[in-house]
Amino acid sequence: MCLSPPDSESELSLSGFETVASQSCEEDEDEGSVMLSSTCSSPASTLEQDHHGDKAETQPNGITKHRSALLPAPMFSRNDFSIWSILRNCIGMELSKITMPVIFNEPLSFLQRLTDYMEHTYLIHQANASSDSIERMKCVAAFAVSAVASQWERTGKPFNPLLGETYELVREDLGFRLISEQVSHHPPVSAFHAEGLKQDFVFHGSIYPKLKFWGKSVEAEPKGTITLELPKHNEAYTWTNPTCCVHNIIVGQLWIEQYGNVEVVNHRTGERCYLNFKPCGLFGKELHKVEGYILDKSKKKLCALYGKWTECLYVVDPSAFEAHKKNNKKGAEDKKATEIISGCAEDQEEVPSPPADTVEVVPGSQLLWKIAPRPANSVQMYNFTCFAMQLNELHKEMEGAIPQTDCRLRPDIRAMENGDIGNDWCEEKKRLEEKQRAARKNRSKADEEWKTRWFQQGQNPHTSSQDWLFCGGYWNRAYSQMPDIY
Repeated sequence: MCLSPPDSESELSLSGFETVASQSCEEDEDEGSVMLSSTCSSPASTLEQDHHGDKAETQPNGITKHRSALLPAPMFSRNDFSIWSILRNCIGMELSKITMPVIFNEPLSFLQRLTDYMEHTYLIHQANASSDSIERMKCVAAFAVSAVASQWERTGKPFNPLLGETYELVREDLGFRLISEQVSHHPPVSAFHAEGLKQDFVFHGSIYPKLKFWGKSVEAEPKGTITLELPKHNEAYTWTNPTCCVHNIIVGQLWIEQYGNVEVVNHRTGERCYLNFKPCGLFGKELHKVEGYILDKSKKKLCALYGKWTECLYVVDPSAFEAHKKNNKKGAEDKKATEIISGCAEDQEEVPSPPADTVEVVPGSQLLWKIAPRPANSVQMYNFTCFAMQLNELHKEMEGAIPQTDCRLRPDIRAMENGDIGNDWCEEKKRLEEKQRAARKNRSKADEEWKTRWFQQGQNPHTSSQDWLFCGGYWNRAYSQMPDIY
């Protein structure tokens, strides 16, 4: 059975991993390697401003204390900058080839933004703990929905990763470690591989974020397949992410919607979960809504799922869900007609964000997942979640362990996070881009091909499609002959 997010104490007991307070690194029993400890703090811990190079603090339970509500500096105002001057000639174009002003960024690389998938890893642990495949599918479906929840109001653009850039994250409190690499520049492809610290799951994929500008909005289609493997149950689940759209790019308040169909497949049992991320619609009544069903291999509906990707996800008996929808349909149609007559129809681009806790719960429903509240000052911190605020932390102990390609070491991102006023971040971004272009030109002259370090192209064993698969060896911490990209 899936539950709402645990509090800090139950979350720590769920993962069940021990840490050593006096050490920042510990032995990886399987590979005989040193594994960097980067664990989470309790939300109730004292909030302190984190600075680059500070020594990691520990709490009485031995868990590393992370910043959970503050970045080194608040975000800069974007009010004096016009994105229209850049995008007006780009309608219908692929935005990955367009240089955007750094003021519209957030101080994270796209590799770090991808790591937001892992915020609700407890749902994977709950799936693993269940002996019933349908209960596991409920948890996996909730994990797939929760993976996009951090997108809400995150209108800042992450920095484009440089070719060869990497990112790692080890979270003993959440029970996983992750490595990602920018494996291609044109097209831009980011590959990631996460695994449970007890070898209880593997979560991997490669994402090609295809961006397009449509006049008033920017659409991001995250092409690529996501795979979750549960070795204990000999199961593999695959799915793709919905399309994300940012509205009111030119004028008005920015707002985000996710839409499209997501199919989660259990390749061992043949069970599937169909999820429909609903588009806003003319009157905004469907904004953020997610609905779907879990079907057995004969396509019989076993469960209905509903909720909002910004808030929560519930499961209920299909007949109860369909009866509830039927009863509400007449009232909704009457209200729609009244709005048309009274001239209350809203421009889709001007749809306001709805209040929290707006999901009408069907009697007999079970809560699968509920989002945790963001920090009170999240708006001043790029609308980051607590988890996102911790992604770029860099302690002294890390500097001797992570490779020189880790995006925590990128000077432009670090300058932006620290709020360095002036042209520091802009100049650093420009310098890195020019360095990358020069390196690409030199490889072309020498007729050399770029070689990825930690991933290689191959066939996904579950979908038979082309994918980027982890080669292994990263956690041995033998980082010789790493490229100088910064």
